[in-house]
Amino acid sequence: MELIHTVAELRARLANAHPIAFVPTMGNLHQGHLALATAARGRGKCVVASIFVNRLQFEPGSDFERYPRTLAEDCAKLERAGCDVVFAPDEREMYPQPQEIVVSPPKLAEQLCGSFRPGHFQGVATVVTKLFHVVVPDVAMFGKKDYQQLHVIRALVRQLNFAIEIVGVETVREPDGLAMSSRNGYLSGAERAEAPRLNRALQGVRAAVEGGARDFDALLAAASAELASHGWRVDYVALRTRSDLAAARPGDRDLVVLGAGWLGSTRLIDNLELAAGPDRAR
Repeated sequence: MELIHTVAELRARLANAHPIAFVPTMGNLHQGHLALATAARGRGKCVVASIFVNRLQFEPGSDFERYPRTLAEDCAKLERAGCDVVFAPDEREMYPQPQEIVVSPPKLAEQLCGSFRPGHFQGVATVVTKLFHVVVPDVAMFGKKDYQQLHVIRALVRQLNFAIEIVGVETVREPDGLAMSSRNGYLSGAERAEAPRLNRALQGVRAAVEGGARDFDALLAAASAELASHGWRVDYVALRTRSDLAAARPGDRDLVVLGAGWLGSTRLIDNLELAAGPDRAR
């Protein structure tokens, strides 16, 4: 496996490497990231992962400075997962000048996480666009845990005419159901024990909807209240259509329930796909 730090060297390495499967990350890798690399292995002759902590997608006062940088450990994990190239630029390499040209995400980025993290998806869309231009992949892998991000990236590729297939990879979970995340390491012992409640709350909504419940507002309010009663600061629990993240209405079929909230100083997100059950009131 090769570790590359500059755009020029990466472009030279990948000039004749197609088909390329790309896994963009911010590092501090866990099994969820490695599942992306494993999935990429079957989709390209050359698997490229990037490791770059992107300042543009962090809001002021967030955890940019303390976000873990674990390059050596990450490279060892990626090599074992079958990665061929790791692109790990520094900030000056990715942003040699102040990034005055940015990519505005679609309107769906203004809701859910976007309404609580202003500028986040603009930062994501901008850095992913730059990475796509540098790597020029044939396929790129993104985790379904960041469900809204996956929608934003698909819109980006569609509207800017990138010839890239975007593949969503299923969320990898701890044995107790907690979605794997680099930020889980911020949790205290007590917070880590409490963290799976988010997944359980979403499971409750899914079970009710698949069982035929149609008072969506009441279900979501109850799930939020359950989390809040155990010390969560809830950003949202929402039921949306999978296709476009529009608010779900009775009669909609392919849905996703999403949640985000804070335990102490750590923000966690999760989601579960579901199919609505028989259309009867409950």
